[in-house]
Amino acid sequence: MAGHGAQEHPHGADRLCAAGDRVYSRAVRRGRIPRRDADPVPCLLELALLHPDPDDMDWLVPTSPQEVMTRLLRGVHEEVSASQRRVGSAVDAFEWYADLGRLLQPPAGPEGTAIRVLDGLSRIQAAMDEATAACTTEVLTVQPGGIRREHELSEGLHRALALRGRGVRMRDLYTHVARHGQGLLNYLELMGDAVEARTLDEVIDRLILFDRTVAFIPANTDRTMALELRHPALIAYLVTVFERLWRLAIPLTAALPDTGIEGISHREQSIAALLAEGHQDAVIAERLGISVRTARAHIARLSETLGAASRTQLGVRIAQAGLDGSPRPAPAPVILPGRESPTAR
Repeated sequence: MAGHGAQEHPHGADRLCAAGDRVYSRAVRRGRIPRRDADPVPCLLELALLHPDPDDMDWLVPTSPQEVMTRLLRGVHEEVSASQRRVGSAVDAFEWYADLGRLLQPPAGPEGTAIRVLDGLSRIQAAMDEATAACTTEVLTVQPGGIRREHELSEGLHRALALRGRGVRMRDLYTHVARHGQGLLNYLELMGDAVEARTLDEVIDRLILFDRTVAFIPANTDRTMALELRHPALIAYLVTVFERLWRLAIPLTAALPDTGIEGISHREQSIAALLAEGHQDAVIAERLGISVRTARAHIARLSETLGAASRTQLGVRIAQAGLDGSPRPAPAPVILPGRESPTAR
């Protein structure tokens, strides 16, 4: 029965079929529906959007929309985290193989090796200029960290302007924190329609892809070394990672989504999720592109809003408020300190 329903309704909770949409919406409005109403849409039971009423098994009650949203957000978070882990593992492997490769004489040829180590900023800049000159269609970039400094933006401005002049399309991924940098806004205004930017809570380490044929990634922590990648399989993998992150990102021109919890910002929600994973302040700051001082200020405000007197208590309150990103049955409303229950009137 489940397999039959899955074949007729090949979708998830993020995009219901028209029939499922109508039945689920009616169940939410009315509080429950007869079981026979759901016979044409077995997907609602398979996706746990409807479940039997324990008081009367001939009726079905809906899973709350809030719980469904929590499930979807957790799925997005897990997908991004998995992509980041895979890229991190690949970079570690590249560094190891690159160190071994430096012991060997690279083969002669116009294209060089599939993975080339660029040692020193001048060599990196020269290779980037060469790739820019050869680029004709598209540049994809991931820019980690927080607010982009003026000198970082001006460093590659000559390449960006050259690409714009040739009609090359550019897509850039930043962290949400970068939205607050005036330098980035000035840069995007200068580039006009040539550049499209989106943001995420977290992104992978720096990545620049030219025409889906050559990519550059850091080869050490201070970015004085880089890897130039031309292997088709590696390039295809990095393009896939970028496109998935791009699909999950929010356009720079769009507002960040509301957390739905009074007094807690989108950034504090992200910090709460990382705290729930057990990360220290410095790690949280690095992943979100903010300073440790700023991260601690947000944690202090989070503690105050949730009424937590210690880190241990904060972890409990984060879970109670549903800020840890884990799916759970719809709980009773969480009454934060100093706030009156809406039913206690």
